[in-house]
Amino acid sequence: MYFQRIRDLREDHDKTQQEIAAYLNMHRSVYRRYELGQRELPLWAAIKLADLYRTSIDYLAGRTDNAGPPRA
Repeated sequence: MYFQRIRDLREDHDKTQQEIAAYLNMHRSVYRRYELGQRELPLWAAIKLADLYRTSIDYLAGRTDNAGPPRA
């Protein structure tokens, strides 16, 4: 489930896979596998992506459909 969400968020923010891979300090091919669901997204990467997109890890994981920022 998360793989579709991270792809949708990336596209909604007009970012390329290369830009996100650079933000996460990894090769584009590794990030691409996360979007395809071929590799598990590490927790540290999920945290960084949630911060970047101003959403919650629960949204990335498909535990909620609320894409808004996490509550404090």
